[in-house]
Amino acid sequence: MTRFTAQLTTQLDRLGHHGVRRGGRDRAPTLVAVAHGSRDPEALRTVNALLDRVRALRPGLPVRLGHIELNQPLLTDTLAALRGEAVLVPLLLSRGYHIKQDIPDAIAAAPHLTARIAAPLGPDPLLAEALHARLAEAGRLAEAGGRAAAPHRTGGVVLAAAGSRDPDAAADTARTAALLSARLGGVPVLPGYASGSGPTVPEAVRALTALGHDPIAVASYFTAPGRFATQCAHAAPGLAAAPLGAHPAVARLVLRRYEQALASAPLSHPAATVGV
Repeated sequence: MTRFTAQLTTQLDRLGHHGVRRGGRDRAPTLVAVAHGSRDPEALRTVNALLDRVRALRPGLPVRLGHIELNQPLLTDTLAALRGEAVLVPLLLSRGYHIKQDIPDAIAAAPHLTARIAAPLGPDPLLAEALHARLAEAGRLAEAGGRAAAPHRTGGVVLAAAGSRDPDAAADTARTAALLSARLGGVPVLPGYASGSGPTVPEAVRALTALGHDPIAVASYFTAPGRFATQCAHAAPGLAAAPLGAHPAVARLVLRRYEQALASAPLSHPAATVGV
């Protein structure tokens, strides 16, 4: 799986570096990264750092940011200011209401654009790579503080996610949990949610403990810091990893989703469809 991921990423990078041929000239559609938004000021800084990594990986590609709520610029304002073609890449980790309703609604309100919506970031092996790295970082910090809590000493992991009542979102998160478990060499990983139909993070911790897994770490399945990420970290019985943030694997995944959306079908106008 790791070899396949590396090969695919290399192929997509080569495609992107050659640009997108449109109307007899090389012109890459704008990549519009769609973030949720948060009142936590660290969230905006983190998303901007992630997009700086994306720009560094693909110099010359126009990259813009739009938020669904709470932060500027709002997605509707970003789209209103654009002309030509755009690919919206949700910085979201599963399918759900924002993917199926909010983002298409924003596209419908921008009929001057030719646009396409990429699939959400998750699930993908690159996210498992980033989650593993964040757990390792948290483990090293814990050991530096005199606590033995590195991932290889973890009995189980709760994958803390935002949550949704949409069954597709739960399926996507469960798939990421399986990918992370494999990345950790078979350590059991159970999703826990900050909202939605559950289980909650404390409930997932208790379930793993009841099965004899100890100690339990919490992996933060959030793109950036925010209320839910903080809430889930506080529920951790011990080790709690940082959100995915501007990890290099996440930046590569943003570009992968962009390229996949371009390759899957022609750009639509005026109503966009979601890439899969």
